[in-house]
Amino acid sequence: MAIIEIKVPSPGESITEVVIAKWLKNDGEFAEKDEALAEIDSDKATLTINAEEAGTVKLSVAEGDTVKVGQVICSIDTAAKKVESLKVESFKVNEAQAKTAAEKETVIAAAKTETSNLKTETSYASGTPSPAAKKMIAENNIDISKIIPTGKDGRITKADAVNAMVSGFDSSTAKIWGGTRDIERIKISPLRKKLAQRLVAVKNETAMLTTFNEVDMSAVYAIRAKYKDKFKEVHGTSLGFMSFFTKAVTEALNLFPSVNGMIDGEEIVFYKYADIGIAVSAPKGLVVPVIRNAEQMSLAQIETAIKTLAVKARDNKITLEDMSGGTFTITNGGVFGSLMSTPIINPPQSAILGMHNVVERPVAVNGQVVIRPMMYVALSYDHRIIDGRESVGFLVKVKEMLENPAKMLFGGKDPNEIVLGL
Repeated sequence: MAIIEIKVPSPGESITEVVIAKWLKNDGEFAEKDEALAEIDSDKATLTINAEEAGTVKLSVAEGDTVKVGQVICSIDTAAKKVESLKVESFKVNEAQAKTAAEKETVIAAAKTETSNLKTETSYASGTPSPAAKKMIAENNIDISKIIPTGKDGRITKADAVNAMVSGFDSSTAKIWGGTRDIERIKISPLRKKLAQRLVAVKNETAMLTTFNEVDMSAVYAIRAKYKDKFKEVHGTSLGFMSFFTKAVTEALNLFPSVNGMIDGEEIVFYKYADIGIAVSAPKGLVVPVIRNAEQMSLAQIETAIKTLAVKARDNKITLEDMSGGTFTITNGGVFGSLMSTPIINPPQSAILGMHNVVERPVAVNGQVVIRPMMYVALSYDHRIIDGRESVGFLVKVKEMLENPAKMLFGGKDPNEIVLGL
């Protein structure tokens, strides 16, 4: 019997323990080589542990347990064969023993029925929602036990979740808010615990201040309305707001380098590149994946990078490498309907830009009151390294480039000034 021990890998430097967030295989279940066995939570990311070889899984720890890096959490018996294979061998023996054609047909039919039933009973997909269905179930608080799966091998599809919402549930079994004095306690995840520590540290260790401005989004809206279809046809990705903000930020950082700096002991570090962190709300909490050298990217490249990182965050596949570094962060509370907020700096960075909801408001333009799509923007910054002049100037420059996107191509300057040599 060949037994392989599966140990907790090191998620990163300084991490000594993790939490078994979810077992993806049950005790005694067969796993193929490289198939996911479990999800583990560290204070920085959620990682997946895969099977090194095919075999039967034997669990050593329970879901929710805290384990040390290098600890054995399960083992794999590589000598074990997949149950379906044994049935096939049994079928071959029975078929050989059958003497008549009628007997052979009976054996074949029995084997097919037994194998079909086995697949239905042992399939890992049975009752498991797809990623899209899982998201919908969580967002709408659907009781998964009341959903009728129609996907392959009994998987719950997004359509199944929609059908459950449309048809409704028996009021006697539906989840109803309130009416009891019950409470629920859950253990704080390592990621949430670390996030809490970092946020409190920022408030205690920095001289954080926030400055506000507002942006007329008419020019960005016009560009998107005119080119969004062609943009997607050429580049294979949608044209969103985030690429405009990221591009405007990278140009403004070049003009105000202190906003792209950090304090390191007795020194101030000024970065000659822009690694932009994009704050994303993931199932396990807030994560900030980083777009490397965003100052060198086109809008299409930025959109593609953001989409890739957002999908990885949604599926809990974001890695420490994806989140390490970063010289400046952008967070978009507008997607949740936020009108205005004061974002908290992502340490050890010195500033963060907060985007908010776009609302049509009456504004004065050339002495006339007109309706324009307006967005409040906020820059929170560390006053120890960034003075008021730099912070306000930076935010004004971002505003100017968003209201006149052509400036993004000329280092934040008006194209006419370039032509005139001003």
